[in-house]
Amino acid sequence: MNDLALTNARIVLDDGVIHGTLISRNGLIRLVDEGSTQAPNAIDCEGDYIVPGLIELHTDNLEKHLMPRAGVLWPSIPAVLTHDAQVVAAGITTVFDALSVGDVEEESVRIDTLRSTYDAILEGQSTGALRADHWIHLRCELAYPRLMETLEPLMDHGSVRLISLMDHTPGQRQYRDLAQYRKYYSKNHMTWSEDEFAEVVKRRTEQQAQYSAKHENAVLTMIHGRNMVLASHDDTDAQQVEHARRIGVTISEFPTTQEAADAAHAHGLTTIMGAPNVVRGGSHSGNVAALELARTDRLDMLSSDYVPASLLHGAFLLHTLAGWSMPKAMATVSRNPAKALGFDDRGSLKAGMRADVVRMRAVDGLPIVRNVWVNGQRAF
Repeated sequence: MNDLALTNARIVLDDGVIHGTLISRNGLIRLVDEGSTQAPNAIDCEGDYIVPGLIELHTDNLEKHLMPRAGVLWPSIPAVLTHDAQVVAAGITTVFDALSVGDVEEESVRIDTLRSTYDAILEGQSTGALRADHWIHLRCELAYPRLMETLEPLMDHGSVRLISLMDHTPGQRQYRDLAQYRKYYSKNHMTWSEDEFAEVVKRRTEQQAQYSAKHENAVLTMIHGRNMVLASHDDTDAQQVEHARRIGVTISEFPTTQEAADAAHAHGLTTIMGAPNVVRGGSHSGNVAALELARTDRLDMLSSDYVPASLLHGAFLLHTLAGWSMPKAMATVSRNPAKALGFDDRGSLKAGMRADVVRMRAVDGLPIVRNVWVNGQRAF
């Protein structure tokens, strides 16, 4: 029998915070109530917060473990195991590993490692080697010439539940400012001359014109009738959001402007922003700050994106900097993403839910993960 009893804790519920006890059995929460417990082996949480296990919808953290140094590829299974350990230590109990299907660059670690990484995640699931509950988010780069032939073999596994439509063509969306685009991608092309950069922009713009619309239609046809959620990416204006709504998008990932976030809200899309944006106080690409969207109530969810530890930190800053209640702040990393992906078994601390639980303590304004349980089992 798998029992867990946590007491003397500040438990963050959907509608408030209580000082009390949480008990789970065989992976499910059985009781959440005020007061203490006489249960044997109950853990005294010393007044720490107990929050739902965090749910991460878009992380490419795995990529840095696949290539820990420039030009060095690491075996996929060890990379996945290291990534898994890192996300669990950050309090993430459900993670959607974002795998890029295609890239704007002709030679890319994302393309080279896609299939082996996909297989390694599934192997980790099947062998029980992973501590977090892993799912797959396929990021479809619409202007990538070989998108459809690359995507098709990945679609049939039940772990694929989230599809996003991406277009990183220079001069639009995240990279409306070509100087920002050049700055970001010049990390890999330090010798770009003015003429070479102009040629890159021309070539990628031509690829977009040739493939993006055609591939978008093909992806929509491919996911029809499947249990998958569709997200747009880096929407910049109301017109792009309206198009996204029209084709069945329900999640707006990282809108780059207040206008796009307002439009997403008006159309009932669920908006997700980067937790690193919150922690750093702004976007690394010069786009709208997540805290600005929080203060105008245009922020529904956070993603750790490229820093797993930012997810809990970002949510806590919504509480301390944006003035949100703890339940509202923590919902951005638990209840709201669970709802957006159709999970009814996680995201809240109440009887009948999975015992995905995080014990955390605030130290000088920084949330510190002390323990993590996944499905009632100690994972950290």
